[in-house]
Order: sequence, then C-alpha cells, then structure tokens
Amino acid sequence: MNTASASSPADEPRWLTGEEQCVWRSFIEASTLLDDHLDRQLQRDSGMPHVYYVLLVRLTEAPRRRLRMTELAMGMKITRSRLSHAVARLEKNGWVRREDCPSDKRGQFAVLTDEGFEALRRAAPGHVEAVRQAVFDRLTPQQQKSLGEIMRIVAEGLQPSEAGADLPWLR
Repeated sequence: MNTASASSPADEPRWLTGEEQCVWRSFIEASTLLDDHLDRQLQRDSGMPHVYYVLLVRLTEAPRRRLRMTELAMGMKITRSRLSHAVARLEKNGWVRREDCPSDKRGQFAVLTDEGFEALRRAAPGHVEAVRQAVFDRLTPQQQKSLGEIMRIVAEGLQPSEAGADLPWLR
C-alpha cells in the first residue's frame, strides 16, 4: 500500500501485520457468528431477539426492576432511538412499561412487568445453555479469564470519558 507521494512515514497508516490481520478476522468472524447463534436460539425458543433479552436482564438487575431510559441505553451500549424502538416492541408484548420521571419532565423509566420477568425466566435456561456451549465449554478456565480481561480492556478503551464523545447512547 505504498504510494509514490512525498508523504512522511508518520503519515503512513499503521497497517496490520499478517498475524494481526488473522486475529482481527477471527474476532470479526467469531463475534458475528456468536451474535447470530444467540439471536437465532432466542428467536426460536422464546420469540425474542438477543437485544430484547439483554434489555430484560438489565431491568431485572435494576432496583425495583426499573431504569431511566438513558441509563438503560448506556448500559446496553445502543442508541436512544434503538432503545426506544425496542421498548415500544416490548410494551406491545406486555413485558415492559414506561413511566414518566417525576423529577424530569422529559425523562422516562423503563419498568419490567411481571409478564416480562416471566418471559425472561422461561428464556434464560435455553439462552445460558447456548452461551455455555458456544463459548465456555470450548475454553479452558485460563482462556476464559484471558478472554474476560481482553474484552474489558477493549471495552474500556472504546468508552472515552471526555464530554462530547460520540457514543451510541449519546446519539
């Protein structure tokens, strides 16, 4: 990828080495296949996409099974628009309801209903088995630990702390 222009070495992109390219492609392939695998399992067994399952889990873990919509978008690493669409679909299923925030007229809470909790309870065993078979059963305990450390480092590096950062939940 070298051109005959008068660019300095500092202007040259830092191309991936052959080994880095293999690692990158393996990561892309594995993450794409894993996301598809988990989405198909949940659709087939529970009638919900993976993103809805994760949303219900987040609400289950929240105090009183409710979170502000902005907090939920941040926790899920998705845009507010995508979250609003997902919550609208979950409302139609009776799994989530929205409540206005009394301290902020523009703010809303997403609240997990009893029906939503029950849908999650039914979906969880099949989902955890799919995750276990796809990831954890294939790795040694040390590989699992390494994978967790690596993913934390990558995630932390993609969440700049400065104001005005272009993060999904701020869009």
